[in-house]
Amino acid sequence: MWARLHWEEQYHNQISQLLFNFPPDQVTSTGAPFWSGPKRCPKPLKFDVRNPMHLDYIVAAANLRAFMYGLPVNRDRKYISDLVESIQVPEFIPKSGIRIAVTDSEAQDNHATADMDRISQLQKELPSPEELKSLNIQPIEFEKDDDSNFHMDFIVAASNLRAENYGIAPADRHKSKLIAGKIIPAIATTTAIVSGLVCLELIKLVQGHEKLELYKNGFINLALPFFAFSEPLPAPKQKYYETEFTLWDRFEVTGEMTLREFLNYFKEVHNLEITMLSQGVCMLYSFFLQEPKRRERLDLLMSEVVRRVSKRKIEPHVKALVFELEHKIEMRSRNLRMDL
Repeated sequence: MWARLHWEEQYHNQISQLLFNFPPDQVTSTGAPFWSGPKRCPKPLKFDVRNPMHLDYIVAAANLRAFMYGLPVNRDRKYISDLVESIQVPEFIPKSGIRIAVTDSEAQDNHATADMDRISQLQKELPSPEELKSLNIQPIEFEKDDDSNFHMDFIVAASNLRAENYGIAPADRHKSKLIAGKIIPAIATTTAIVSGLVCLELIKLVQGHEKLELYKNGFINLALPFFAFSEPLPAPKQKYYETEFTLWDRFEVTGEMTLREFLNYFKEVHNLEITMLSQGVCMLYSFFLQEPKRRERLDLLMSEVVRRVSKRKIEPHVKALVFELEHKIEMRSRNLRMDL
């Protein structure tokens, strides 16, 4: 049941929702086709139990999940196919108002929001400790060279189904195994070392060390092998009036205020006249802003200005907003954090 619904979500529903938001004939603001260049227009797949690749995915996914929960393996494809055919899959209806990221920055914002929503949902669904006492879950250790463990069966089916979504040539089992073979050593060596070194620097940061010489840049070449560490350079300092700052400094403001109060605050407290104010790719205020828009925004709360300009709601978990501002003295750019 789970594997069949998961197949539908991955290879039909998600693609259908994407095409609902961005139809094949979609054009950009400049009139160019949206689906062009590196962006291939996908197509949703229709599940067919007689398609070996479709059934391969179901068999592998179901058995991998069964292994995690200590359930017996089932290799009877006839039994599984009969069971799959008896499952009633609800018809997918695309939803309006779903925002799909087009740029990397939008993707990061969307992932953060989606992660928080998912965490909230999981918290509600989480069983009580009493219900989990008898549950025995075991992790799956990936092994590409064991043809009986369903690992490569799942990877080959999952990757080729996604390739079919986008009209990409499929890869056979041998090629897929070669690719997986290259990934595993990288995860066990370079990725592990880099992750460890980053965590060491984060520990120093969390401990509050302020001496720059305690932090290190790492240079590693496992082929030689070569390991070297150096002290990072201090951030270049800039200055407004008699105050020095670096790229990593920021103003901090606590509490909501209107855009007018915000501008006045910097003029009165810091003697700075803000000429441009933005959040991400959204320009909230500028000296060349049209007068009607300027008047409309000046008496709105900053959070409301962000909502209107970005056309996105601020999620309940967001407790602070980060702005980029430029002021009149040599148009210096600074970051600002406002706690809501």
